[in-house]
Amino acid sequence: MVHVAIVGAYGSAGVAVADGLLERSAELSELELTLIDDGDPGGGLCILRGCMPSKEVLSAADHRFRARHDDRLEGVPEVDPEAVVARKDDHISGFAEHRRGHVHELADRENVELIREPARFVDDRVLEVDGRRIEPDYVVVATGSTLDVPDLSGIDEVDFSGSADVLDATTFPDSGIVMGFGYIGLELAPYLSEVGGVDLTVIEHDDHPLDEFEPEYGETILELYREQFGIEVLTNTDEKRLERTNDGGVRLYADREGEQRVLEANHLYCFTGRRPSLDGLALENTRLEPVEGWVEPTMQASADDRVFVVGDANGREPILHVAKEQGFAAAQNVVNHVRNVECEPYANVPHHVIFSGLGTYPFARIGHTPETAAETEMETIVVTREASDDGVFKTKGHPEGRATLIVDADGGTVLGFQGLHLHADVMAKTMQVLVEMKVDVREVPKRAYHPTTPEILDGLLREACEELGEEQDCVDDTDARDLAL
Repeated sequence: MVHVAIVGAYGSAGVAVADGLLERSAELSELELTLIDDGDPGGGLCILRGCMPSKEVLSAADHRFRARHDDRLEGVPEVDPEAVVARKDDHISGFAEHRRGHVHELADRENVELIREPARFVDDRVLEVDGRRIEPDYVVVATGSTLDVPDLSGIDEVDFSGSADVLDATTFPDSGIVMGFGYIGLELAPYLSEVGGVDLTVIEHDDHPLDEFEPEYGETILELYREQFGIEVLTNTDEKRLERTNDGGVRLYADREGEQRVLEANHLYCFTGRRPSLDGLALENTRLEPVEGWVEPTMQASADDRVFVVGDANGREPILHVAKEQGFAAAQNVVNHVRNVECEPYANVPHHVIFSGLGTYPFARIGHTPETAAETEMETIVVTREASDDGVFKTKGHPEGRATLIVDADGGTVLGFQGLHLHADVMAKTMQVLVEMKVDVREVPKRAYHPTTPEILDGLLREACEELGEEQDCVDDTDARDLAL
């Protein structure tokens, strides 16, 4: 009998571990599974407070934004925040109920138990849950993440809102200061401006956001946010301290390129990222120490190879699909460890989307960037197109943005794609297939479906083929007929 306890069983990573273990249970002599989660109502971070509800509310703001920027339309529609939150809550309730139902179905199986209470370690791989002492062979920690509040002088004296608060908001202040301009800030700052009418000042530490990518992407974001959303973004600025104003607002003292700036607003928004949610687990009673490198690529804790840490809890890449992939990888490695087979490292091909600009201007990243490809010392071809190069973006009313394709200069293999433009999120799946299948750019059929926004991909592929010194292969008429059949 192999006993595995999963702490955080309602989340995406925890469910993936449970599903993966049950699918592979035939490879074990016998499996006992203890699912532990005290979430109320339960359903996982992404469903309850993350990507699902955020996309719901962004969609309402996106409708208003597009109508407001279309000079063929008269009047600007008003968004009803109470209706937005009510519909969001209704949909999220259904999604969470579906997730709970799946976990409860798992718990109905033989040798599977669900405990709806908090767990804490009392020793290495020994858990105390609801007064019970549980000593499994393996422990999986899948407890997600929580808001990472910066250690900034005065932050305890002021009221601030995190992303979850914004998703529930039906009233808004007249003005606000935003700390944090990563993917959460990029998504929610335009929402506050468009729906709440909040006069926003955003603090950006670097020259521009999206600093992992070519500077032109961050510069495009700055231009869009300043001109189309009326958001003031202070670049190269660092927060120094906060204090509460006499009327209950917030005053921020900041340093901008050596000069002190004093900013005041009605409210503070803290979009400063997330940290692993490990409080309350009493890790101090174990060998586990959550410092840099404490989780191996196999998802095993470096201090205890029978403890697996997956999803946001390991702090490696807090994204839903990565959490699922890590969960399945951990399940396989639990089986490998039991069978004395070498555990396999989880290798992630970066693929994620930021719904910047309310989703009208999403940013997608697949595989390598020019910089990461250069670090491998591969010879590459990098081609870039502006959205305005293709007339279809003009006809859609959103010609802003750009896209980049990275190709192996020797074999023509598609290595990466980045896009910041209308429908980049939808195109990301196509590019993910090309990258992960290691497709030669010359073998991609040259078949444009004009006029559609994916013609920006056609242009990138064509230009890459030209750089390789060959014309891109076409699908001939016979092949086309066969494909149609």
